[in-house]
Formats: sequence, C-alpha cells, structure tokens
Amino acid sequence: MAARPAPPAPPAPAERKSFPLRVDPKLWVELEAWAAQELRSVNGQVEYILREAVRRRKRSAALKDDQAE
Repeated sequence: MAARPAPPAPPAPAERKSFPLRVDPKLWVELEAWAAQELRSVNGQVEYILREAVRRRKRSAALKDDQAE
C-alpha cells in the first residue's frame, strides 16, 4: 500500500512590516485608553488609525479630481 502524499502547506500569512516607533508617554497613555475602548491592542489601534487615514486621504484625493473635471 502506497503512502499518501502530505497535504500542501497552508499559505504563509501576509507579511507585515515592523518598525520601531517612539511615542510621547502622554500620547501612549491616550492610545492605550483608546485601544482598550475599541478592544484592540495598541499596535492594532495604531494600524487601524493609519489605515483609516490612508483611506480618507484617497477619498479626499478622488473628490478633488472629480471637482477638477
């Protein structure tokens, strides 16, 4: 009886870029509180804030392009 081949490995998770970030202690306290209210880690909260800022910037740029036409 032949052995079955091993199932394929699951795909690797999307690679994330990490970098050190220096934050004012007072800002850190605010971020911790905000993250706790949203049930996120501080890292998750910072990523969410950045993602929303990029989304808003893109939307703003699209509106400006529409008005220019």
